[in-house]
Amino acid sequence: MTARRIGFAFNPTKDAAVGLRERGADWCRMRGIDHWAAPAGALDTLLRELPTTDLLVVLGGDGTFLRAALAVAEIDVPILGINLGKIGFLSKAEAHELEPILAEAAEGAARVDERMLLRARILPGGQADGSPAFTALNDVVVARGSLARVCHLDVSIDESHLATFIADGLVVSSPTGSTGYSFSAGGPILDPTSRNLIVTPIAAYLSTIRSVVVSPEQTVRCRVVDAFEALVSIDGHEDRPLAVGDVVEVWAADRPIRLVAPAAAPPFWDLLRQKVELLPS
Repeated sequence: MTARRIGFAFNPTKDAAVGLRERGADWCRMRGIDHWAAPAGALDTLLRELPTTDLLVVLGGDGTFLRAALAVAEIDVPILGINLGKIGFLSKAEAHELEPILAEAAEGAARVDERMLLRARILPGGQADGSPAFTALNDVVVARGSLARVCHLDVSIDESHLATFIADGLVVSSPTGSTGYSFSAGGPILDPTSRNLIVTPIAAYLSTIRSVVVSPEQTVRCRVVDAFEALVSIDGHEDRPLAVGDVVEVWAADRPIRLVAPAAAPPFWDLLRQKVELLPS
């Protein structure tokens, strides 16, 4: 991978991200590299620019990265995260490393890893109605609404019934998302380049099944048996209401996205240890 046209997707609410955008633009101008910039949430702009772009650089935290990832899920362009958040599992470089990693990408020396995406759709009343599918990099979450009432969720893997959970909800995570909500709910951490789905109930009541890892060839189905104001959340930034009887299907997308990292980036398990050390104790 070499980069002759670079896009910058940034968090417009963070002064540091705006300043980093200017640093990136200055670096490109000094080397005659074509470039553009847009807020990470400006999906239409990203989709318009990406077909002629070699690299999308995301300036912000994990939330900013997840918004920008929606665009590269549709148009296959390598994506690089520059961390301006607190932990930043999705970003592969820090702000002070911006210029070196841009140089590596421009020269074709950066590392590129493939990450599995999730696809999901809602079946109203359990029946397919032609509704469009959603894409997630981290997770798809079925959860209770604002009131503190548990959900009854019937979960199956393909045609096999797994369990009926009485819980606050259910997380279906990708390996990339296994360090997020899924982990908080008690799920395992997977190597992010693997291809599996992790199914984990949230605060399940009297359940002997805590979390299962599913083949990417299988489909996870979650039917709302009983709930008040249940919803499905896609990567934490797109929420859709669910009614009793609705089914949420989740499966592995056919095409991964490509994450760029410095050639000398530490292995994932070393990075995990470093990130965990930043967490409050």
